[in-house]
Amino acid sequence: MILLPIAAGAVVVVGGALYARHLVRRQDHWRIALSEKIPVHSAYWREQNRGTGELRYVAIGDSAAQGIGASRPSHSYVGLIAAHLRGKLGDRPLRVSNFSVSGATLRTALDVELPKLAKSTPDILTVSIGANDMATFEAVRFESELRELFAALPDHAIVADLPSFYFLPAERKVRVANLILRRLAAERGFTVVDLHSRTNRQGAWGVVTQFAGDLFHPNDRGYRIWASAFLPAIDERVDLLEKLSRI
Repeated sequence: MILLPIAAGAVVVVGGALYARHLVRRQDHWRIALSEKIPVHSAYWREQNRGTGELRYVAIGDSAAQGIGASRPSHSYVGLIAAHLRGKLGDRPLRVSNFSVSGATLRTALDVELPKLAKSTPDILTVSIGANDMATFEAVRFESELRELFAALPDHAIVADLPSFYFLPAERKVRVANLILRRLAAERGFTVVDLHSRTNRQGAWGVVTQFAGDLFHPNDRGYRIWASAFLPAIDERVDLLEKLSRI
C-alpha cells in the first residue's frame, strides 16, 4: 500500500518535469518567432512616420511600444492610442512617430531615440522604457540614466511606470525602479501612468491570458490593458490642446 503514494508522487514529479521542458521549448519557439517580427513592425512604424498631421503623437519605448507579441503592429498600445486619437480627431489627420526600439534599455533611449525626439515637436508624447534594464538592474545607474532622459523630455510628457513582472526577484527590482521613476517624474511634474498597478491587478489570470507565447511580451489582450492605462492621460492632453487652440 505504501508503494502506491510513492508511485503517484513519482508520476507527478515526472509529469511536472516534462511539462516544464515543454514550456521552455515553447518559449524558445516563440522568442524566435517574435524576433522575426521585429523588422515587420519597424517597417510599419517607419511608414506611419512618413505622413503629415494636424496633431503629432510620438512614442519613446522598447519592444512593447513596437508591439512585439501583438497579432499586428497596430494592436500594440501605441497603435491603440493612435486609433483612439484618430477617433477623437475625426477628419483631422494624425501623424504617429514611434521612435521605440525593440530590446531598448534606458541607454538605448538616450543614444538612439532622444536624437530623433530632438528633431520633432510632439503634441502628445508617451514614454514607457526601463523593463529591459531589470535584467542587470542597478539602482544608482537606473536613476542616473532616467534623470538624463527626463531632463530631455518636454513638460507635457506622459510617462508610464514599469509594468508588473508578477514574480520575484524581478518584481522586487521593478518596485524599486518605480519608486525612483515616480520621484524623478514628480520633480519634473510629469503625468505618470500607473501601468504597474493596472497590470498587477490582472494576477495569475493575466499571466495566462495576456502574454504572447514567450511569456514576456503582451498579446493583443495585454496591449489593450496597457492602452487603457494611458487613455485617461491622453484624453486630458487632447482636451488641453483643444482649449489652447481656441484661445
